[in-house]
Amino acid sequence: MAKTVLNRVKGGDIELHEKVVAINRVVKTTKGGRAFSFSALVVVGNGNGVVGHGLGKAKEVQEAITKGIDDAKKNLIKVPIMHGTIPHEQLAKEGAAKVLIKPAAHGTGVIAGGSMRAVLEAVGITDVLSKSLGSANPHNVVKATFTALAMLREPIQVARQRNINLKKVFNG
Repeated sequence: MAKTVLNRVKGGDIELHEKVVAINRVVKTTKGGRAFSFSALVVVGNGNGVVGHGLGKAKEVQEAITKGIDDAKKNLIKVPIMHGTIPHEQLAKEGAAKVLIKPAAHGTGVIAGGSMRAVLEAVGITDVLSKSLGSANPHNVVKATFTALAMLREPIQVARQRNINLKKVFNG
């Protein structure tokens, strides 16, 4: 099943804030001993509907984080945000990780755990209900959350695709 992300964004002149989600120490055993390296999962966002995630690998932690940020800036998407929340409920799956995100009333806050919270806060969502189902692997949870956010559609876009009035989208 091919996934298409239609709402890509160029990250040239956008002010982005980065958040390190996970750092993993990797050990490779060679005949000369153990060789240590690090991988860093990073999320970047402008807090106003643009978010990206990336993975960086290097011998030093700081270098891995820098590479992760550069990778994340290459994978930016635009997410529709309405009144601080998402327009509709969305379910997405990546590997064994499954995530469910739902719109919430103003004042609810970001109800999300761990790596999912980092993505939702980076994109600028202030009120959302979410649940991570299945695997808690941070890499797959971030990818599943990213996929769910990429699948969100604005009501105007839905009305245009269905050739109906915008009021009819809300009233069913």
